[in-house]
Amino acid sequence: MTKAIHRRRFLQSTAAAGAAVWTARGGLARGGESPNEKLDVAVVGCGGRGAADLGGVSSENIVALCDVDEARAAKSFERYPQARKYKDFRRMLDEVGKQLDAVVVGTPDHTHAAPSAAALRLGKHVYCEKPLTHNVHETRVLTDLAVENKLATQLGTQIHAGDNYRRAVELVQSGAIGPVGEVHVWLGGNFKHEGPWPDSTPGGRPADEPPVPDTLDWDLWLGPAPYRPYHSAYCPFAWRGWWAFANGTLGDFFCHYCDLAFWALKLKYPTSVESQGPAVNPERTPQWTISRQEYPAREGLPPVTLTWYNGGPVPEIVKKKNVPHWGNAVLFVGADGMLIADYGKHLLLPQEKYADFKPPEPTIPRSIGHHQEWIRACKTGEPTTCNFAYSGPLTEAALLANVSLRVGKKLTWDAAKLSAVDCPEAEQFLRREYREGWKL
Repeated sequence: MTKAIHRRRFLQSTAAAGAAVWTARGGLARGGESPNEKLDVAVVGCGGRGAADLGGVSSENIVALCDVDEARAAKSFERYPQARKYKDFRRMLDEVGKQLDAVVVGTPDHTHAAPSAAALRLGKHVYCEKPLTHNVHETRVLTDLAVENKLATQLGTQIHAGDNYRRAVELVQSGAIGPVGEVHVWLGGNFKHEGPWPDSTPGGRPADEPPVPDTLDWDLWLGPAPYRPYHSAYCPFAWRGWWAFANGTLGDFFCHYCDLAFWALKLKYPTSVESQGPAVNPERTPQWTISRQEYPAREGLPPVTLTWYNGGPVPEIVKKKNVPHWGNAVLFVGADGMLIADYGKHLLLPQEKYADFKPPEPTIPRSIGHHQEWIRACKTGEPTTCNFAYSGPLTEAALLANVSLRVGKKLTWDAAKLSAVDCPEAEQFLRREYREGWKL
């Protein structure tokens, strides 16, 4: 038997038992195995964003590739001729699951949860694109599975690995601006990327029913979502603007920008969420949203109010306090000063007060690379800082913002019970019944 087979059987047996051998640091003891040995990895969704994730794990042994659209995945399929090719991740896991160490999920939001949950239940480490899932219940299931099975997980918030975020976190946590009780996060516009984004476009679903492209398995693309006829208004990209498949601009970017606030302030679950936006379209996501979220005191830190803005609105404090009007930003308001940051830069305010300020010595190590951090965690048990235990609550906060908007009420959130107190109408947006043939 080869060393790789010994290793794989060890992983499978520990996962099946439900309790692996853990080091004092909380990592999987790999029996002295070299971290240089390659993982056996499968990628679900390897066209579009998933192709970038595939590139991020290309240092490992790519065993299987799965995509419902042969044309969109063609370049990835060609790049890894030795990998087995699939359209249905369920068949893939049935046939090669025992061989795998880890699974990467880069599909549209509504199909994040099912393959991730299936892989976690098989004892496989999982990397999943953001937001972690389509609804709150799915997020909690994945979070619990990852923790219970002691598996290495990572959310696809690539900016988390950047030096700028790490230095901003250190500044806030060092007390440079004093205790923080208020955070404002804004995104100047709605991002369109590859094609039209139908946020709040008048009307409902398309009336015409064009033929399904020969290369696309539409039924598999829908996955657990309720059936509807194919239309190019949904895929390959504009699914982001439809409630059935995603959560709009907020769902796309909340996890990126609010990640900085969650990390720096050690946030977890909000106690209340109140959102506003244009009149809710039952089919299409809104052009703009403002969401105010309250977080309790934790670990000696004061309560925090986090307010999210996307699609144009800018916080009043930007005008009142002479804050630089950056297009997209995170603004920490402390008792002694402020810190503003975006993906690539940060600034202490007021600038004249901090002109001679000397930043603290770095305490968060420079990243070896976002995907590489996860790969290292899979091999050594060294935890990532963006695992599902951390990024699950981050995703829930994003999704709850939309739930509040859709019910038109302020939510009092009971995180332990996964319930909006005295708001039964929220339940329809916290979870949904899967289509026949699909399970979580």
